[in-house]
Amino acid sequence: MKRLTVSTSVISLLLFVTLVASAQKVREISGYVTDSLQKPVAGATIYIQELKNGTTSNEKGYFSLTIPQNQRITLSVSSIGFKTTSRTIEAGADLVKISISLSNYVEHIGEVTVISTNERETGLNRINIRDITRLPNPSGNIETFIKTLPGVASNSELSAQYSVRGGSFDENLVYVNDVEIIRPFLIRSGQQEGLSFINSDMVSSVRFSAGGFESRFGDRMSSVLDVSYRRPEKFGVTGSLSLMGGSLTVESITKNKKFSQITGVRYRDSKYLLNSFQTKGEYSPRFVDFQTLLTYKPTTKLEFNFLGNFAQNRYDFVPESRSTNFGTLNDLYSLKIYYAGKEMDRYRSALGSLAVIYRPATHLSLKFMATGYSTSEQETYDIDGQYLINELDNSAESPTYKDSILNIGVGEMLNHARNYLWMDAGTLSHIGLYEKGAHTLRWSVQAKREWVTDRLNEWTYMDSAGYSIPYREQSIIMDELAKAENHITSTRFSGYLQDAIKLSAKDANFYINGGIRFHYWTFNKELLISPRGRIAYQPSWKSNMLFYLAGGVYQQPTLYREMRNTKGEINKDIKAQKSIHLVMGNDYYFQLWERPFKLTTELYYKSLSDLIPYKMDNVRLKYSAQNEAKGYAAGMDMKLNGEFVEGVESWLSISLLKTEEDINGDYYTDRTGNRIEPGYYPRPTDQRFILNLFFQDYLPNSPTLQVHMNFVYGSRISITPTRSPRYDLTFPMGPYRRVDLGFSKTIKKKGLESRSMFRRFDEFILGIEVFNLLNINNKSSYLWVRTVNNQSNEMSEVAVPNYLTSRRINIKCSFSF
Repeated sequence: MKRLTVSTSVISLLLFVTLVASAQKVREISGYVTDSLQKPVAGATIYIQELKNGTTSNEKGYFSLTIPQNQRITLSVSSIGFKTTSRTIEAGADLVKISISLSNYVEHIGEVTVISTNERETGLNRINIRDITRLPNPSGNIETFIKTLPGVASNSELSAQYSVRGGSFDENLVYVNDVEIIRPFLIRSGQQEGLSFINSDMVSSVRFSAGGFESRFGDRMSSVLDVSYRRPEKFGVTGSLSLMGGSLTVESITKNKKFSQITGVRYRDSKYLLNSFQTKGEYSPRFVDFQTLLTYKPTTKLEFNFLGNFAQNRYDFVPESRSTNFGTLNDLYSLKIYYAGKEMDRYRSALGSLAVIYRPATHLSLKFMATGYSTSEQETYDIDGQYLINELDNSAESPTYKDSILNIGVGEMLNHARNYLWMDAGTLSHIGLYEKGAHTLRWSVQAKREWVTDRLNEWTYMDSAGYSIPYREQSIIMDELAKAENHITSTRFSGYLQDAIKLSAKDANFYINGGIRFHYWTFNKELLISPRGRIAYQPSWKSNMLFYLAGGVYQQPTLYREMRNTKGEINKDIKAQKSIHLVMGNDYYFQLWERPFKLTTELYYKSLSDLIPYKMDNVRLKYSAQNEAKGYAAGMDMKLNGEFVEGVESWLSISLLKTEEDINGDYYTDRTGNRIEPGYYPRPTDQRFILNLFFQDYLPNSPTLQVHMNFVYGSRISITPTRSPRYDLTFPMGPYRRVDLGFSKTIKKKGLESRSMFRRFDEFILGIEVFNLLNINNKSSYLWVRTVNNQSNEMSEVAVPNYLTSRRINIKCSFSF
């Protein structure tokens, strides 16, 4: 009865709002906001000065407003990077449609690099990537932009992986043209990753949500990144070249506009960055990627799309030696390792997706997709290391300062791996869209078949001071051993149904979105039902503000990584991890120094259950493969972005987070024999404070010469020793601090002399980047060395930090014609 009463109340409220809106003598005005090239401007603010009310344009530049009939009003339209424009109109009895064109603020500045807006109907944060080549980007991946958003954390500039609001790397969804992208399985460190799937030269739009997202976005617990590749409007070539690789993209369209293609090739060699590591040797990382998007539109109602990708990542490494000083001012140590052996890793993947889109009517779109994915990964190495651990002289006044004064450990370690993984997946899906009046109805059904073959064979042997570790008198035992062979074939069925409603009243606009997802997996025969909803309220105040509340159930069907423990054993009874999101936020658009700004604030809480605990070692996650924990994540995200310098956008984001978990029924016995129940402990992603500042500027008398700075500060996180059976045994790893600085000079074809060497290019950009400007030693993980002390003959374990890249200067250029 209580549920029935609540449902009746909600329906009554919606009916009341609808009746109030229809009772007013109002008329709707709608239109499009475009730039000087007639391209849509997303996120433009349309403000009614007389009513002190407004709205924003969507990704197509479209907007709609309700105003009193026969009243003359003045629309003020503004957007970051454009001059504010005013238009006076009067709405009669008929629908009013207008088109507004915005012009750039400063001539010859060029396009704004990133424009961040919020799609009020969906709650997604939209990032328009217009010219990524100008930004300092050590990894070369588009995920670098995502890491600057509030709620997103990453402690490695080499990796494309990121954590969102306390979630793991595996809790993030990534789509490219409605195709879900799968993260590699055997990757251990950022230097092995290479290129991410997303080719930034082919991107037209990027949308991101850090929580509380719609039902149409799949079954992960933390975030969704939705990427769309652009469709060419003319022939064009873009490219880039730097000390770490290059890219080339060609796009074209036929004269009848029925067929178009955009194809990109990328190559990257990060040897220049990796040579700054403390482990010296011969690095040979080579990453190649080929992608194409083909579009054929024989009629206005029918369209065919094909998205293809082939990637080959090779990482070869012959280590020679390593020298690392670590410890504190009072206890200073050094580790010296001499290596022999080699590592060879291979990651090959291919994807093909064919889509047929049929639009029988202007308000109806039906999409049918068939997608195939295949990956082959191998991780092979035999590396022998002979090590010395010495205590150093810590007296700054001593003539032997930082010299070795005592050897506390000596030994040898042999690491071996022959790991192979093959995965194939085939997907059939249907996606529908129906738009009518105030409603936007979406639905989808999908069937996915998966084949996984995994062969795991890795071990570590350690010998210290003549003792095999762990020591046994009658036998030799490996320090770490994992050997298994697994074959899994299964099918997943999923789908969703959701509706979005926009209701307009005299004093407010309401945006309501509700839906439900389902997922069924034949492997564990688990059926998941996930309802989600969002309501946004935009009052007709003088200030352009929006308040919203979102929440729902987010259940993550088990991934292969989560169901395999550190020994390679599969848990066939494992269930989905579950999360309940509650997000409350506010968007505030305002003018400062007669320029547009936006302030976004979000509070969130996530209740977590059936968690699978894991330990984080660089970018590799080692799962327990048991649903044995519960937890929570709570925090606040804030972002202020706008034109701190006229004509270019900068932003400041701050994130506060606390996330913990508790293993059900866990305990340990201390040295006195007492039973200790640890309770809640920090999760591996418990980073309490993150600050990110992205700032752009240019010379007043030479606006084509620009500077771009990215500053990141992330507080320390908790690390758990990888060999410890306990997950609550944690100690802090230092904060992540980094400053990247870039300079760019833009040369445009317009205004050049006929003899100029750049006359063949529409645009040529020359840039210099300084990575890790302050040369800070950030830690990525720890090398855990078990040794027998030469003085006491007692076994101990030493945590030696693995540092990330040091300061590097990169020269690059990009062009288009």
